[in-house]
Amino acid sequence: MSTPGAGRRGRIESSTPAAIAEAAALLRAGELVGMPTETVYGLAADALDPLAVKKIFAAKGRPADHPLIVHLPSAEHLPQWAAAIPKDALALARAFWPGPLTLILKRTPDVPDEVTGGQDTVGVRVPAHPVALALLRAFDGGLAAPSANRFGRISPTTAAHVHEELGERVAMILDGGACAVGIESTILDFSRDVPEILRPGAITPEDIARVIGRRPRVPGESVAETASARAGQCGDASGLAEAAAPNAAADAAQPAPRVSGALAAHYAPRTPLRLVEPALLADEAAALAGEGSRVAVLAHSTSDPRDARLSWCSLPADPAAYAQGLYASLRALDGVGADFILIEALPGGPGWRAVADRLGRAAVGSGATD
Repeated sequence: MSTPGAGRRGRIESSTPAAIAEAAALLRAGELVGMPTETVYGLAADALDPLAVKKIFAAKGRPADHPLIVHLPSAEHLPQWAAAIPKDALALARAFWPGPLTLILKRTPDVPDEVTGGQDTVGVRVPAHPVALALLRAFDGGLAAPSANRFGRISPTTAAHVHEELGERVAMILDGGACAVGIESTILDFSRDVPEILRPGAITPEDIARVIGRRPRVPGESVAETASARAGQCGDASGLAEAAAPNAAADAAQPAPRVSGALAAHYAPRTPLRLVEPALLADEAAALAGEGSRVAVLAHSTSDPRDARLSWCSLPADPAAYAQGLYASLRALDGVGADFILIEALPGGPGWRAVADRLGRAAVGSGATD
C-alpha cells in the first residue's frame, strides 16, 4: 500500500526490505520517518544530527526543552549514549529489551543537547517491533523518536494515524500494523540514588522488582507505601521505611529529569472528555443527549444501552487489552463530532496504573484547539 503516491512526502509504505532501506537512507539524509513500534508510532530522526532532531520539534510543535527518547538497535549500543550504566539498569535491559522500557541514564558528551533538552541525562530503549528493529539495524545507529503526532494530542497506533497527524511533515511512514502494546513505554530513572518510575507503562514496578530485587519509587507513593509494597515482595517490612527515608531526602534535592508524557495535559482529544463512575455512565450519557448534546462514550463494563443518540464504544475490562485499543478508540470518538466524550472510570489496582495515567492527562488537556 502506498499513500498518497510513490515518491511523495508523507506516503505510507509497506515495510518491505526495499522500503526499510529507503527509510534508512532518508534518515541519513536528515529526513523524518514514521516508524512503528510495539508501543506507539514514532517520529524518527538521526539522534546524532541536531538539525534533523530540530525537525521533530517543528513537525510536532513540541517545546524545544522536552527531551526525546533514543531508540537503539540493541543494548550493545548503550556505551555510545550512556556515560554510566548501573548494574541494575543493565539487568533490566537484558530482561526487557527489546521491549517497552525506557532507561534514563547519565549521557555521554556525544549526545546532542537537542535530544536531551539540555539535561545531563538521556532516555534510551530497544523497541520490540520487527520493523523498528530492521530499520534501526539498517540505519546502524540511534534514532530519536517521540510519538508521531502533534504535541499533546492522541498518540498514533497505526500508520494512517501518523498520516492524519503529520501529512507531508514526514518524508515516509513505514506501515507495521496496529501497535501491540498501544501506550508509551515505562520510563525508569537511574540518574539519581533511587530508581524511580517517571512514566508508568506496560512494565510495572513489580516486574522491575522481580529482576533487580528492589521496587522502584513511584510518584505519589509515600515512603511508607513504597516500603509496604517492597515488604510484600521481601516478606519483612522491618526497617524498610527508615532505610528508604535518607535516600528519599537526598533525591528530593535533585529534581527528577524532564521526560516525555509528564505534563498534566497530554494524549488529549479536541472533544471535552470526562471520567464518569460506572454506575452513573448510562444515565449521564442519556441526560446529556436529552439536553441536545452529541455524546460519545468509551466503556469497559457498562453495557451499550442501544441509544441511537449515543456513539458508544467498548473496550475489554483487561488492562493490557484496554491499553492496546485506547488511543485508536479515543481518536475514533474524537472524530464523530460529539460535544462530550464520557469515559467509564477505570477499576483500581496496579494493573490499571498506566492507563489511568493516560486518561487523567487526556481529560486535563481535552477540549483545546490548535
